Amino acid sequence: MSRLPEAVEALLEAALVAEFTVLNERNRPVVHPMLPLYVGDGRIYLTSSVLFSRKLYHIRRNPRVALSITDPIAAPVERWGTVTIQGEAMVLDEDPHAGWLWLLPAWARKEPDIPRLVKNRWMLPLFWERAVIAITPRRIFHWPPGGTGDPIVYDLTEG
Repeated sequence: MSRLPEAVEALLEAALVAEFTVLNERNRPVVHPMLPLYVGDGRIYLTSSVLFSRKLYHIRRNPRVALSITDPIAAPVERWGTVTIQGEAMVLDEDPHAGWLWLLPAWARKEPDIPRLVKNRWMLPLFWERAVIAITPRRIFHWPPGGTGDPIVYDLTEG
């Protein structure tokens, strides 16, 4: 997949919280605050504990998801604007013990204490049994800084 627009990549790289929306059994939106991880490959990654995770259940039932970055406390929206990304998610949980460790460098850029905590994960073993949620963007709505009108729309399903 190709790279995302520069402002969107900057937001994903800087955001500490994004609003991740899945659809429940009645196709009603359920929103979870999540730490978005971006490694430059055009996908957005999240991690989730595998223990009793309803969001993983909802994704498996219906992979259509959205991710929004709008909180000026959790992301530099005054510099890059706000964004809503619609896409399809896939749960990667073949190895919940270590299958997510490849995301550790991206996670550590946002939360520098994470590598130390991972080294001591034996103290909270169930928290560290994690799945990766890989989101393939299909449509992006970007509102530049201060923008409240029509967004710039990127349709990634074309060509």
